[in-house]
Amino acid sequence: MSKKEKALVIVESPAKSKTIKKILGDSFQIEASFGHVRNLLTKDPSTQNLGFEIENHFTPKFEIIPGKQSVVKKLNDMAKKADKIYLASDPDREGEAIAWHVRQVLNVPDDKILRIVFNEITPKAVKNSVENPRGIDMDMVKAQQTRQILDKLVGYKLSPVLWKQIGNRNLSAGRVQSVALRMICEREEEIEAFVPQEYWSVHTDLDKDGKIFEAELSKIKDKPVEKTIKNEQEAKKIVDYLQKQEFEVSKVTQRTQKRKPTAPFITSTLQRAANSKLGFGVQKTMQVAQKLYEGMEIDGTPVGLITYMRTDSVRVSDDAQAMAKDFILTNYGEKYYPQTPNVYAKGKQNVQDAHEAIRPSYPERTPESIKKYLDNDQYRLYKLIWDKFMSSQMTEAEFANKSLEIKAGDCTLKAGTSKITFDGFLKLYNDADENENEAEGKIPDLNKGDKVQCKKINPKQHFTQPPPRYNEASLVKALEEYGIGRPSTYATIITVIQTRKYVEKIDKALHPTLLGRTVSKQLVSQFADIMDYKFTAGMETKLDEIADKKAVWDNVLQEFYEPFIVEVNKALETNERVRIESKIKCPNCGKPMVLRTSKFGTQFLGCSGFPECKTMMSLNALSEEASEQDEVCEEKCEKCGSDMVFKTGPYGKYMECTNEDCKHRKPYRKSTGVTCPKCREGVIVERKSKRGTVFYGCDRYPDCDFTLWNEPTGEECPECKSLLVKKVLKKGTVIACSNIKCGYKKEITEEVNES
Repeated sequence: MSKKEKALVIVESPAKSKTIKKILGDSFQIEASFGHVRNLLTKDPSTQNLGFEIENHFTPKFEIIPGKQSVVKKLNDMAKKADKIYLASDPDREGEAIAWHVRQVLNVPDDKILRIVFNEITPKAVKNSVENPRGIDMDMVKAQQTRQILDKLVGYKLSPVLWKQIGNRNLSAGRVQSVALRMICEREEEIEAFVPQEYWSVHTDLDKDGKIFEAELSKIKDKPVEKTIKNEQEAKKIVDYLQKQEFEVSKVTQRTQKRKPTAPFITSTLQRAANSKLGFGVQKTMQVAQKLYEGMEIDGTPVGLITYMRTDSVRVSDDAQAMAKDFILTNYGEKYYPQTPNVYAKGKQNVQDAHEAIRPSYPERTPESIKKYLDNDQYRLYKLIWDKFMSSQMTEAEFANKSLEIKAGDCTLKAGTSKITFDGFLKLYNDADENENEAEGKIPDLNKGDKVQCKKINPKQHFTQPPPRYNEASLVKALEEYGIGRPSTYATIITVIQTRKYVEKIDKALHPTLLGRTVSKQLVSQFADIMDYKFTAGMETKLDEIADKKAVWDNVLQEFYEPFIVEVNKALETNERVRIESKIKCPNCGKPMVLRTSKFGTQFLGCSGFPECKTMMSLNALSEEASEQDEVCEEKCEKCGSDMVFKTGPYGKYMECTNEDCKHRKPYRKSTGVTCPKCREGVIVERKSKRGTVFYGCDRYPDCDFTLWNEPTGEECPECKSLLVKKVLKKGTVIACSNIKCGYKKEITEEVNES
């Protein structure tokens, strides 16, 4: 481009503008579209208010999103003065659609408009994209539009079925959201149906020259005994038998084992690791990663610190591998870098797409070197990404494993230990979160034929455990394994099912509510295909095929719609009404209490004998049905370091130390996961006033007095940068700015998006 020419670069987010402006210089103007500028047309009778004409090959109609007219006008004014316009929205299907919509509203010649994409906001990547622009990929756009139409079809056609049958117009169904709900409900059914089975294990404390080590019974007459000892009587017989035997080492095995590093993060594995290691919810993980990608101020210069965070590719560019190699050799030495670079594949084939795995844009920017420029959440997530990527480029870890078999009559006992002899990639990152380097000498130096003395025999009782409830991380893993949803949608899916009150998060586990279980049951019984895991995954595959020119978008929609609308009409023709009945009995008349919804959307329990009996109860009564067993929480006692357990008293839930000599108590505060914007150290938690009114405040109170009356979303207001909050109004819930002087507000429209 000539130095005299002026160029306009249109990005999605204003947060990117500073970073890109610094890279491209003064001859480029950078402006944001603030996401989508157009959406499917609403309130149009010709499209049945769907925004597309079903009878005309699903041809979509679009309108400028209300409130975006000023953005469109500004973009047009700037575009008319520019010699070239570069559309630089995100490098994915949604970003391609945004670029196309922006192009449609710009009143300038086609030859002025170019599409550029970059996986990381670095000088090399951004300048290379400007030097090698392309046209808009209409196959990707058609795939996005097909997804949008599918989601609206499901949302707008299935939701009225729920309204009619359950009598609650606040309900919604979604192509992906409803299948995720089904997974959670079916897991709950497995847990409820589970019958624990008793079994015993037998452990011994053995002595060799004063060194005590433990060995566990593994075989009787060469048959494995795992979970076969059914009761205490059987265990006691084995104990009695062992007490009469001599113990002799029958086998000693020593071997060296190598463990390879795993691939750098993709969206789902980042969300899972951030959840398990940092305690971040999936939405928080994506919000923090977005800021790291778009750019942080480092020494007064905006710098994009990580590559694009919505990806399912494990590919690493040659440049990134070379940078990692230089850093590892310089800082750790030759023994920490493999002879040939580590290359990763997803599935059975190497990934050869435009995206990369999530990695640091500049490996030389270590977490410690930029810690002072990041808040605590940003630093922790950046360190996780940096450690994971660098470890993925390092050598294998090596272990010295030692195992023993010890004979005692007809019984065989086993003992083993493992010691890290070379840490390799474990120097930076351990997927297992375990201390694998057990103390040397835990098993004494023994040889075959050596006698050992049995000091103690310990029979232990166990019970088989039900499958665990999903948490956000394990649900993401399950969705990925089934092929349901895409990297950009996992956070939305999990947020929507909680916003709709179908699922509640209790101590990080996802519990289906009474309403959620009823909705799922109705949908599964009437719409088997829509709620089928394989069918939903198959639709995701077809969307990919549209983007890859292997399928025609309107044919995919027609094949879906014809059987779908038959099932919808069949369900609407029935006069079935569902009563959501709880196990709680009315304290006045003894009839079951049922779930009801007020005209303002508030849920409560009401007597099924209404109007004769008008008894009402809070939904909190449902918690009385839960087990009263104390549940261990992840927090340790701040006074003695012992485990804390959750308890419920007359004033609500609290945490209590398990140490009988301590018994320290503290109130339980439900965390929003949002960093306090005032002190940048605390987290905003749910609190209650003396009158019982819920509000939100920093958990460092009284050191920090920041408060809000509404639950924060974790996002910043695009106009004033204050926190956005959820406000429950008579007409429904909206997202609004917490700064009353700002006035920014937007509707929640999740049910017609990828949900």
